[in-house]
Amino acid sequence: MRSGGRGRPRLRPGERGLLQPPSPPNRRLLPRRHLLPLMLLALAVASAFYTIWSSWHHRTEELPPSRELRGRLIGSLSEARMRRVVGQLDPQRLWNTYLRPLLVVRTPGSPGNLQVRKFLEATLRTLTAGWHVELDPFTASTPLGPLDFANVVATLDPAAARHLTLACHYDSKLFPSESAPFVGATDSAVPCALLLELAQALNQELSRAKDQAAPVTLQLLFLDGEEALKEWGPRDSLYGSRHLAQLMESAPHSPGPTRIQAIELFVLLDLLGAPYPTFYSHFPRTARWFHRLRSIGEPLTAEELTFALYSPLLPEKHLHRLNLLQSHPQEVMYFQPGEPPGSVEDDHIPFLRRGVPVLHLISTPFPSVWHTPDDSEANLHPPTVHNLSRILAVFLTEYLGL
Repeated sequence: MRSGGRGRPRLRPGERGLLQPPSPPNRRLLPRRHLLPLMLLALAVASAFYTIWSSWHHRTEELPPSRELRGRLIGSLSEARMRRVVGQLDPQRLWNTYLRPLLVVRTPGSPGNLQVRKFLEATLRTLTAGWHVELDPFTASTPLGPLDFANVVATLDPAAARHLTLACHYDSKLFPSESAPFVGATDSAVPCALLLELAQALNQELSRAKDQAAPVTLQLLFLDGEEALKEWGPRDSLYGSRHLAQLMESAPHSPGPTRIQAIELFVLLDLLGAPYPTFYSHFPRTARWFHRLRSIGEPLTAEELTFALYSPLLPEKHLHRLNLLQSHPQEVMYFQPGEPPGSVEDDHIPFLRRGVPVLHLISTPFPSVWHTPDDSEANLHPPTVHNLSRILAVFLTEYLGL
């Protein structure tokens, strides 16, 4: 991924039609004493119409044609249920079974890349919820010549109308052969391990949701070729996400019309595992969801009830109050208000350009170990990794109604 400048295009309000010229007046002028009340009434009506219009316009901002921002109103988990969900996570399994096999050099086309891809496929196929696991292999032109890539796509119930899609990349950045090995612990071994642990910890609930034909299902994307092979640019980066987004755009989906339009929300995880990360809302379209995350577990506000919106992210504040987060002295440490330090080019871009709502869960500023040999297991912060797994587990349970 690459940091970039800020600035987002905004839709302009539609032009108003011209009014027909009035016919010549044939009426008496009102006395001046009657004009003031009428002017005040007209001002009040205009103000009311403007308030309604501006609310509607804000909610539809940045919506591309034929795409609709779907609202969700979902109840928070009870304290007892939240504790049970957190208790289903296994920190040792996350670290030893899922994370450590990923901590190898895994540049595209390398033996380590193939080893990790097979590990991801095998792990997903062993889950008893019965995931539909697909391989998306392709060859792309790169600065190093033609190179083979492969995305791994796991969908719990392919027949479901809508998908909550969690994504990460599994390749590691290519460095000169004389450089120290780069295993990309935060970038992005930890995000991959988090997705596997979530699928395993919630296996029973996900299986039940699949049997009940829930309208929204979980989808996991493990993307290849996110990193540039020489210098970051539109043709040397995001190989896997560019290919998969294009493929999904043309692939039919039984409830219709295409697989990319079945994605209700795309949550991208990247650069996770360093101590005390900070996350920001990157897109106005999903800002309400992001800002709700700090108070999940508390009653919905009047505005959220009015617009039937729910934050499909992370219950940091509520888990803190239940003492279920480690090394977390403040209610809100991770998810910050305000503007992000800058825009970030990452695997969400090809999906965002096709109208998919995106929440980008990436630590900004980037960790100090970013793109250095120090991005290793030794410099990960286990409490942060496990806190994120707990936050995400509660998010999935509430959002999917498990």
